[in-house]
Amino acid sequence: MEKKLTGRIPADRVKKTEVPRPPEGVVEGLLAIDGVTNLVSDIMDEMYIAGVLPASLLRPTLQGKTIVGPALTIRNTRLQDAPFEVIRSRHTNRQADTEAHNLTTPGDILVIQGHQDVSNIGGMSSLLGKRQGSLGAVVWGACRDVAHSRALDFPIWSTAVTPITGKWRMETMEINGDVEFDTVLVRCGDIVVADDSGVCFIPRDRAVEVLERVRERIQVEERRIKMIEDGMPILDMPGPNIELGEE
Repeated sequence: MEKKLTGRIPADRVKKTEVPRPPEGVVEGLLAIDGVTNLVSDIMDEMYIAGVLPASLLRPTLQGKTIVGPALTIRNTRLQDAPFEVIRSRHTNRQADTEAHNLTTPGDILVIQGHQDVSNIGGMSSLLGKRQGSLGAVVWGACRDVAHSRALDFPIWSTAVTPITGKWRMETMEINGDVEFDTVLVRCGDIVVADDSGVCFIPRDRAVEVLERVRERIQVEERRIKMIEDGMPILDMPGPNIELGEE
């Protein structure tokens, strides 16, 4: 059943009211893999998919967290700078993260294209997101109230942290449309994989293949580990780019 909108932004800015669900088994399969972003990054390289950003750009607010789920996307735009008198007089919240939370299905991940100098998600939004079942947020821009989101166990990956609110300084232009993180295009429903090493955005229609190839790579690496532990001389080991088949 299609979800009812709150009316916080014009309806034509909401491109989808339902986030496409991940292919069966993909989320569970990726969550079961240790160091998942490293392996996914390697496989996406092999598949010529540009969709990986390091933790040096998207820094996690909570260490040791791994989340996997479909992207619920938000695109914010920065309003023109204005004197504080003008900001006070308009004092209208043009951010529509509340509408995004309204559309959240448990297991979704907020993916927000915003700005670095003002906050795109804060403590109250984190609390609402947590209540609605969102796993966390990935923000091309700043967040704030980090102590609050940490206390909620609501992880955020962002390019910056600031105390400055974005409520009067930004406007939500689109929900569940395409967003851009640097050179990476993210679509609503793409699979987000985030951990201490960074964030991978897997196109939804390639997710099953990525998982299958990651599992194959794990088998190869396990055989290589056994060779090392068994004392095989380095000169006898296959090269790193050679797949290790069964003998």
